[in-house]
Formats: sequence, C-alpha cells, structure tokens
Amino acid sequence: MKNKVIQIFLSVCLFLIALLVPFTNEHINAIVYFFSYLLIGHEVIKEAFENFFKGKFFDENCLMLIATIGAFVIGEFPEAVCVMLFYQIGEMLQDYAVDKSKKSITKLMDIRPDFACVNRNNKFIKVNPNEVNLGETIIVKPGEKIPLDGTVIEGTSLLDTSSLTGESVPREVNIGDVVLSGCINQTSLLTLQVNKTFEQSTVSKILDLVENASSKKAKSENFITKFAKYYTPIVVLIAFILALVPPFVLHISTFQVWFYRALTFLVVSCPCALVLSIPLGFFAGIGKASKIGVLVKGGNYLELLADSEIVVFDKTGTLTKGTFEVQKIKAIGMSEEELLKLATYSENYSNHPISLSLKQAYGKDIDTSLISDFKEFSGFGISSKIDNKEVLVGNEKWMKKENIDYIKCNEIGTILYIALEKKFAGYIIIADQIKDDSEQLILNLKNQSIKRTIMLTGDKKEVGEYVAKKLGIDEVYAELLPTDKATKLEEIMKLKSSKGNVIFVGDGMNDSPVLALSDIGIAMGALGSDSAIEAADIVIMTDEPSKLNSAIILSKKTMTIVKQNILFAIFVKLLVLTLSAFGLSTMWAAVFADVGVSIICVLNSLRILNIKL
Repeated sequence: MKNKVIQIFLSVCLFLIALLVPFTNEHINAIVYFFSYLLIGHEVIKEAFENFFKGKFFDENCLMLIATIGAFVIGEFPEAVCVMLFYQIGEMLQDYAVDKSKKSITKLMDIRPDFACVNRNNKFIKVNPNEVNLGETIIVKPGEKIPLDGTVIEGTSLLDTSSLTGESVPREVNIGDVVLSGCINQTSLLTLQVNKTFEQSTVSKILDLVENASSKKAKSENFITKFAKYYTPIVVLIAFILALVPPFVLHISTFQVWFYRALTFLVVSCPCALVLSIPLGFFAGIGKASKIGVLVKGGNYLELLADSEIVVFDKTGTLTKGTFEVQKIKAIGMSEEELLKLATYSENYSNHPISLSLKQAYGKDIDTSLISDFKEFSGFGISSKIDNKEVLVGNEKWMKKENIDYIKCNEIGTILYIALEKKFAGYIIIADQIKDDSEQLILNLKNQSIKRTIMLTGDKKEVGEYVAKKLGIDEVYAELLPTDKATKLEEIMKLKSSKGNVIFVGDGMNDSPVLALSDIGIAMGALGSDSAIEAADIVIMTDEPSKLNSAIILSKKTMTIVKQNILFAIFVKLLVLTLSAFGLSTMWAAVFADVGVSIICVLNSLRILNIKL
C-alpha cells in the first residue's frame, strides 16, 4: 500500500510538471507525460499483455490500455495520464479492502502441541508428536497440552476441553477414559497409551480443517471484472464500427474524422467513475461498522452479509457468557446464605471452576480454621467438616452412596447437592448465563427475513436444547466435536438457495474450522480466541450478539447505496459514450463527467455514515 501511494504521488508530480511548466519543445512535454503514464500504468500494461497471451482479451486492463493508447495517438496526453491515475486510485482503495488476515490462519492454531513426553527404554524423553508410535506411553503434566489421542492408564485429573468443545466446565478423566489431543491437563499427572498417530489425532484434523476450509470458500469475482467481460468487447466493437462504417460504407465525412471520434469513444469508455463508486460505498459501510464495534475484514464480506439466509451459532461464549455463576439456591431447614456458606467452605480447597463461582457468589473472607477433614472423592464430591459438623457436597451419586434422602433437581445446570450431618440441606444450581441480548437477537434476525437459526454446541444435549428453546432458535445439534461441527455445517450449507449465504457465529478455537468454512464467519472478539478471530470474516469486538443484527441492517443499506452508485455511474457513462459517438463530447468533458459522477457517488456513500442502528 505504501509503495502504491508513493507511485501515485510521483506520477502526479510528473503530470503537474508536464501540465504547468511551459516547455519550449513539445516533444519534451510529451515525454514527461509519457513517463508519468508509465510510472502509474506499468502494472496495468503488463497485466494487459499477460492476459492477452493467455487468451483474456477483454478484461479491464485491456480496456485501460486501448483507451489510453488512443488518447496518446490523438494527442490528448493529459487525459491518458488522468484516466490511468483515476483507475489506479480506485484499485488502491479496492486493494485496501482485501482481507489479508485469512492467509495466516495456519499459524494461529495454538492447539498444536510442541512436544510429547514419551517413555522409551524406561526414560521419558521429549520428542515431536509426529515421532510417537501407536501403543507407546506418554505422560502429560498439569498445565500441558495433550499431544496425542490416548487412553488413561494412570492418574485422575481434570481436563480443559474448551479448545475442542467450547464447554467451560473441566472434564474429569479416570483410568480407562479416552482423552483427545488439544485438551489441557489441569490438575494431576496423567499417563496415556497412544491410540492414534499425530496425523490421525483430533488436533491434526482440526488443523487440516482450518487450512482446507478456506480453499472451499468461493472467491467472489470482482464486479468490474464481470462487467468488463461484456462491456469491453462491446465498446471495442462499437469503436471499430465508428472508425470504418461511416467513412467507408456510408460515405459520411472522412476517415480521419471518424477515427478521431472512435478513439475519443475509447477514451470516454474507461470506467473510472464506476471503479471508484464501488469501493467507496463499501469503505463507508466498513467505517460505520467499526464505529459500532464490528470489524469487517473486507467489502466482499459486507456484500455477502446482505444476502444471508441461515445463521448458525455456537453456544458457549457466543450466546452465553461462558462463565459459571450461581443461578439458584434452594435451602431446606436453613437460610440460603447459610447453605451457600457450607458449600463455599467445603469447596474452598478445590481448584474446580465451581469452587470459584461459589466463592464469587459468597463474596466474603473464608475462615479456614473452621475447615477440617477435607477429602475429595473423584466422581462423587467432597466431604469435610465445617465448624466440626460433617458436610457433604456433590452430585446425585454422592447422595445415593451416602444414603441421604435428597430432593432431586430437574433444572438445567451443574447441581450441587449439600448434606449436613447426613441430612439433606438443599441444592445449588451453577450454570452458564445467557447473554442479555441473545434473545432479542434471535427475534430481530427473524424480522430481518433470516429463514433459519441453528445452534451447534459441544455441550450436553439437555443444556443445548434448554438454551435453544429459551432463545427461540429453530434447531439445535449438541455434543459435537469440531469435526462434527464442520460436517454438520456442510450439510446445512446445502439447504441455502443459490443466492443465499450461511453465517456462522462462534468464539472458541474449536470454532475456527467452521468459521473458515462458512460463507461468512463471525467471531466474538473481546473474549474470543485468537484463532477464531483470525479465521473469521467479521469480528464483533464488543461480544454483544445483538451487533450481528445491526451488521446485517448496515450491510443491506450499504448494498442499496452501492447499487445506486453503480447504476448512476453506468447511466452517465452510457450517456457520454452516446454523445461522443456523435462527436458531441470532448475529451475534457468526458473526464469532467467521470469526476462529477465520482463526487456524487462519494456524497451518496457518505449517507451510510449517518445510518441509525
């Protein structure tokens, strides 16, 4: 971009010298114009010749070359340079909107493990995960990523599976459980027997999905290129007819007169205003989006967003907050505050996120001198003495194991049952909260003519169905791994119409493949993972789901204004072309018409900045 600006600046300087300095020799003046032309137009000339030899005779580069050569032939040097300058400025604006972030997806996947600690000759050594064979034994220390899929043969621990499922609750694993690569071991040393090579592992599949998904996304062909396929040959043909038919077939005037008109016609035909009018509208739309906290990585994504039909959501961190909070306290024989205190004190020494959510809800200092006989029973819960009274906190299995007559809670969330001195004292529900504006978003999307809303989540089926029902989402698919999400999204994309697009909204590393695979990938930026943000086409920096609705409204209004600019520019161009064919338009009049149209299009585009969202 910097080089392009310098190139344009130097060309303008040469152009002004040729235009304003009174050279005594006209040839010197023409040479300065020519060097200004070459400086700004050499890329177009090169591209035109390369395309010519490839059989692409009628693209916009060809049109630019023919038109500007025509201007030089008839001695209109300033117009030749101006035409190329306008064109290159438009190209520079277009290039600025190109999404460069997508090219770096592969280096942003942090789930790729750096090493595997494998047992060889009774020693554990660090090797590349690619070098580990099936059946070998590896160890994973607390805080390390699991490098390969395997089965636990020693140890019990909690795994952070959020990189795979998006679910914030750690998963407890014991001997005999299968664990997946990409997860993070949180609490204790695990010994695993490898059951898949790195190429077959879950983390490798995710990386492949992200790298290959971008290639499946069709690249929208630039409008001006499409237009030039039809416009250029028609213009060249008309110019050819103008040069030969009137003087030789109809015997009207001389060949010199009609040849001049034909070349003038070619100069007028350059679609400078059209080239400028398209990116201007998109830049205004992108600028407006950034003001409301929505980062759009290119004008093409704004265009695709206007034709969206199906919106697919991740759950955790997208529609929900992704953090655990105490949702409900049901106390029996004591106050809610007393029950919360018992649970908080009992969970004080646990490093589980549930303990953190209890402490946050309790909000007071904990007197550890009151806690004694703390014991954690894997798969059941915690036993401890609080102020010399036995307190049990855990799941249903814990209550049944201790023969406690408890009241079953059928609500959605993580249920902590509490017993005091072997008597049921109540339960506490801890769950992920739905974001405040999620429900309004789904309602607004349906008002925006979105045909279907779908949720894909790695969470449990009952949790997914509960959230979907509460928000009014049409369909939900739960308990999905990243590969499952990608497969399901491919099925969903077959349901869209030929002109419709599918949006996927997510925030986790596990969402990166589907973000890249969808027509428009939208990531939650403030809390979303780096890989999700880089894989996405649009980033909602405020993490507010409702901004998606604002972005769709903005995209539709932007496209309306862009289409107005296109139609207006084409209408004026055709009008001036018609006048020039009859010798009623001069070179400068044509250039002025182009600049005038551009200014009108700029003013029209500025209306986008005043759209109320």
